[in-house]
Amino acid sequence: MLPCVLTIAGSDPCAGAGLQADLKTITALGGYGATVVTAITVQNSVKVSQVHPVEGSLVAAQMRAVLSDLPIKAIKLGMLGNRGVVEAVLSVLDHYPEIPVVADTVLRGSAGGALLADEDVAHFVQHLLPRCHLITPNLDEAQRLTGLEGGVGVADLESLAYRLMGLGCGGVVLTGGHLVGNKVVDTLVCKGGIKRWIGEKIASKEGFHGTGCTLASAVALGVAKGLDDFEAVEEGIAYVRQTIRRSIKLGSGQRFLGHG
Repeated sequence: MLPCVLTIAGSDPCAGAGLQADLKTITALGGYGATVVTAITVQNSVKVSQVHPVEGSLVAAQMRAVLSDLPIKAIKLGMLGNRGVVEAVLSVLDHYPEIPVVADTVLRGSAGGALLADEDVAHFVQHLLPRCHLITPNLDEAQRLTGLEGGVGVADLESLAYRLMGLGCGGVVLTGGHLVGNKVVDTLVCKGGIKRWIGEKIASKEGFHGTGCTLASAVALGVAKGLDDFEAVEEGIAYVRQTIRRSIKLGSGQRFLGHG
């Protein structure tokens, strides 16, 4: 049976991130993606201009409609927008404890703009993080989630990941694309142990649109396929690096990942 993933995230009109990137990723890797819209964003490759969260009751209704019908094997969380949406998602997840959740802890769009208000981050950490099988923060998000300030280097990745696990999630994929230098160091810390993936940083003055969405979706699909955490993360990292190498310049800002 085709592995099915439900992605719960915001809509990106330029289709480089959000639900649109999730569907491209899941389809490219051989799965079937279903969607729940949490927010309508106004954004392009340059910036995020507006975010309009969907009413929490409507988010919950979308989730129930999909989960009551399709054989969902994993859930991917992206932008949730506000506390009301977080609570709505939690209210439905409580009825499906057997489905693993992979969360892209997206707090700010890659093209700029806050996607979850400061006052809602603590609520997310306290209530939703413990429900997650894996989370996939970048360094900035990891520091915001933990309240840690100051510079982070390669030597700090493991301790930062363990600090995040201490908040209740099952495992952490800490992405290292924001590290200073010419190396990307991605770190997985989970109950099964620790693993690092080191690769060459692909230079781009513009940056890339939707890498976080793509990674979390790829990992979620790996989980849905029945891969263990190490296999799912390795497949996800390889796919993201492939799409970066194939990226294209279409707009005036960030490059779009090459899913095709």
